[in-house]
Amino acid sequence: MSPEQLLSYIPLIPAAGALVIPFFASRPNARETVTLATAGLLFLAILSLLSQFMAGARPEVTLWQVTPILSISFRLEPLGMLFACVASTLWIVNSVYSIGYMRGHDEPRQTPFYVCFAVALAATMALAFAANLFTMFIFYELLTLSTFPLVSHSRTPEAMRGARVYLIMLVGSSLLLFFPAILLTYGLAGTLEFTQGGILAGKTEGAVMGILLGLYAFGIGKAGLMPGHFWLPAAMVAPTPVSALLHAVAVVKAGVFCILKVVVYVFGIDTLHQSGQGEWLIYAASFTIIAASLVAMMQDNLKKRLAYSTVSQLSYIILAAALATSASILGGGLQIAMHAAGKITLFFCAGAIYVMAHKTEISDMTGLGRKMPWTFAAFLVGALSIIGLPPLGGAWAKWWIAMGAIDSGHAMILGVLIVSSLLNVVYLLPIPFKAFFLPAPRLQSVGAAGVELPDGLERKYWMVVVPPCLTAALCVVLFFQVDRILALLAPIVSQ
Repeated sequence: MSPEQLLSYIPLIPAAGALVIPFFASRPNARETVTLATAGLLFLAILSLLSQFMAGARPEVTLWQVTPILSISFRLEPLGMLFACVASTLWIVNSVYSIGYMRGHDEPRQTPFYVCFAVALAATMALAFAANLFTMFIFYELLTLSTFPLVSHSRTPEAMRGARVYLIMLVGSSLLLFFPAILLTYGLAGTLEFTQGGILAGKTEGAVMGILLGLYAFGIGKAGLMPGHFWLPAAMVAPTPVSALLHAVAVVKAGVFCILKVVVYVFGIDTLHQSGQGEWLIYAASFTIIAASLVAMMQDNLKKRLAYSTVSQLSYIILAAALATSASILGGGLQIAMHAAGKITLFFCAGAIYVMAHKTEISDMTGLGRKMPWTFAAFLVGALSIIGLPPLGGAWAKWWIAMGAIDSGHAMILGVLIVSSLLNVVYLLPIPFKAFFLPAPRLQSVGAAGVELPDGLERKYWMVVVPPCLTAALCVVLFFQVDRILALLAPIVSQ
């Protein structure tokens, strides 16, 4: 199959899965087999496309010429290839985890859950390969709409409120800010096609560029830049597999991916750096990194603590984009992959704890490590990667962003990175420490009965234990495979 055909068909794979899954609604085993087969087929297709990309293929395809200036088009470039690799790899693991979680917790409406998940991955693939701002905007919105039913899955009043906040903030920010930014970009550049070096190079300067950058930074609400971050903690009412989708596989990664792509192909790295118009965004991202970490420290609910951690960690990528140096852009790309592996591990562990012990509050998890050693060991590895300690992948992302800060003359950003890492230690490491090293209460309550947790829990619920162990291992693998990721991203900064 040619690279152009493969590029065209990849988003159709999860879309086809979404069409087939409902036919097996009454046969859970067959339904979940279709889900896993679809995820596996997508992964193999992405691997094939990756091998062709590394061999020099740069396919482009126009699916629909809407008007003479607007088209639904795909183009393969390094950032999109990386994002597609991350999302397709983690979808397989998340699918296995989802089956264990949905069955273990006896969740209702499982067929619509798997359908919406597949549609979200189809939108993610199309977004990754978008060749222009119009295509990016269309599939950015489709991703929001397809994940809304997932956030509201439980249909409790709390879930419906959280889902409404999710929908209003993301759709509102994109219509009020992102869409006008696209219109202004076309007015200035005369095109919406992503171009190496930036379509705005030589077309604008000064305050106009700063205003336009602000429209993109806050209009792409999925990136979670403060104060437009409230939708993310609100969405934690969703089932944990959805939280993993939001934080690692698709949604928030789509936001920071879009910002990074806009900086590289709309503004241009050199143009933004030389203009100095990204200076305010450097400080806004730095504020979000520290402020969100401080808020995370105050959360006793594990998923909310992890949600604010995500807000902080996303702003590393926004910071990298605003610094606009070769090193920082590479660091931002690395952070997309490294944070995805670390954060999905933490959310998997949170869900596993809920399924096995019915615990959601950190203060209730003391001593649980004795009953769930693999789960809390995986949590520890994921936490250390988020903190940025070697030999775990998160260390490389922070290193390259730090180098970018030095290259751009913003040495004070090193202080932000150090303080942030220390705050990560404070709000993440006490969780496994208390689970392993503090004595457990005499009874571990399950529901309202106060029944002691039995041994062998992790063997019984292996489908929610194996996935976080795999993604924790991935954090280690990524540390030693960083050269391959850098080689993938190199064309962005070498042309």
